[in-house]
Amino acid sequence: MKPFFVYLLRCGEGSYYAGHTDDMEARMLQHQTTDTGYTSTRKPVEWVWHGEFESREGALAFEQQIKGWSRAKKEALIAGDWERIKSLAHAHGPIAEGLRQAQPERSDVQPERSDVQPERSDVQPERSDVQPERSDVQPERSDVQPERSDVQPERSDMQPARSDR
Repeated sequence: MKPFFVYLLRCGEGSYYAGHTDDMEARMLQHQTTDTGYTSTRKPVEWVWHGEFESREGALAFEQQIKGWSRAKKEALIAGDWERIKSLAHAHGPIAEGLRQAQPERSDVQPERSDVQPERSDVQPERSDVQPERSDVQPERSDVQPERSDVQPERSDMQPARSDR
């Protein structure tokens, strides 16, 4: 099975570009010769790191992960400094040191739930048969349907997904 690669390039103006490929040589040639895309206006580019993966899905997932990393974390990856990567990951966890949580967690209080359905409105929107006085003004559309009032309200007991970046 052919391996897949995730790579980092350092661009001429100092930014980093992350990508993935199954042919590093051909991909580097594309970065150096193409006239479109992120690296086309940031030449020269220098290949500074790569990792090998067994599947395209694994390579793509890691590429997306490092695209969300800070510059410091990318530089730790380039240096192979796994302890620094770990410490930077902890520093950007759910609550970084020195920051406070917007709303403290309250494990003793259950979120309020309402089983009451919203009132159903059978009121139709007003229809206007009055033509505007100015000929350059278009009349309001009367075929627009009212907003649905039979839609269930959002559940208040849902918790947002955590991001472990």
